Amino acid sequence: MPRFALKVEYHGAPFAGWQRQKDQPSVQGAIEDALARLEPGPHTIAAAGRTDTGVHGLGQVAHCDMAKAWDPFRLSEALNYHLKPAPVAIVDCAQLDDDWHARFSAIERQYLFRILIRRAPATHDAGQVWQLSHDLDVAAMQEAADHLVGQHDFTTFRSSICQAASPLKTLDELRVERVQGFSGPEIHFHVRARSFLHNQVRSFVGTLERVGAGAWDPVDVKDALEACDRAACGPVCPGHGLYLARVGYPQDPFAS
Repeated sequence: MPRFALKVEYHGAPFAGWQRQKDQPSVQGAIEDALARLEPGPHTIAAAGRTDTGVHGLGQVAHCDMAKAWDPFRLSEALNYHLKPAPVAIVDCAQLDDDWHARFSAIERQYLFRILIRRAPATHDAGQVWQLSHDLDVAAMQEAADHLVGQHDFTTFRSSICQAASPLKTLDELRVERVQGFSGPEIHFHVRARSFLHNQVRSFVGTLERVGAGAWDPVDVKDALEACDRAACGPVCPGHGLYLARVGYPQDPFAS
């Protein structure tokens, strides 16, 4: 059965996350339903990461096995036709070896989190940013973020329902920057690691926001990390500002 890699973009608002669920809409379910329209029968796809309710995908990667030797371009076009009107798009498709796996072959995940700073309600960016009316000190947040980079026990920033075997992870990058968006000033958080704990990025951002707002000192984040106690974490920010931006592999599966 030919195996195909799919690069998937989606707006997370209508979905209860990536993973297929019995009674709620999911991105995985939408794609598997579209696959069943092309080749009748059950389909199960695997993804590089399982995003939560409301979280968006810019560069999610999944793979599927098909009975027919589809041309990758025609497969992506057919899937996009059957995915309408769901806000899910297959932006690239490639046929790969049978042992390639969207999750287990990945060596890196990159997330983007967007905060919009403005008092007026967001219109075009509603549901795609965490909107705050107060400004944030980017330099202080970066100073705090630097304490989190490297290999640590991230129990403090781990959801109580996380199923990972260990809280020990290596964070390769946590970069904070201010950009001028079309709707107003934005704070972007660029987060990169091989893998993440459940709610880890949202816990980072919610905690760093407290630093940017002046409620915490940067060293308080170091103390929270070293406490290895979920109670030491700051607030967990909402999911609708978070994007799975890119998945890295030893070789780009979509390189022409």
